[in-house]
Amino acid sequence: MTVTFTVNGESTTVDVHPDMPLLWVLRDVLGLKGTKFGCGIAQCGACTAHVDGEPMRTCTIPVSAVDGLPVVTIEGLSADGSHPVQRAWQALDVPQCGYCQAGQIMTAAWLVDTEGDPSDEAIDETMSNICRCATYLRIREAIHRAAEMGAANTEAAAADDSR
Repeated sequence: MTVTFTVNGESTTVDVHPDMPLLWVLRDVLGLKGTKFGCGIAQCGACTAHVDGEPMRTCTIPVSAVDGLPVVTIEGLSADGSHPVQRAWQALDVPQCGYCQAGQIMTAAWLVDTEGDPSDEAIDETMSNICRCATYLRIREAIHRAAEMGAANTEAAAADDSR
């Protein structure tokens, strides 16, 4: 089956079995290795990418379900690592082993982009991704830092627009 969708802003057509999980299309067909395999049952979140603007666990989504939709992977979050969540992750040295971090970042980016400054409760509810190294406190701190960075970027952009 031919499936056409947008990946990181580029139109992409693949000819694969319609039930092939999006994760394997991203990794094995398109070579986007940032999205990781963790559990294969949508529990751990290592495979999280944005599908049509929402964080989704790609290990259980058949590629046929994304026909015509935009998909953003960690490689497409920002070309230069300048997204506030990526900058906060680096500033606070969040990763330990790093395996789950692409999925963590994609979920956190969605949260910060949609909520602005999420509460601890919103972070706890949204961030259901598993981190084997238990960096959850640094993840929470980085989300708060990213929200501050995002607010600062918005204020700076508004100031530039008023000139």
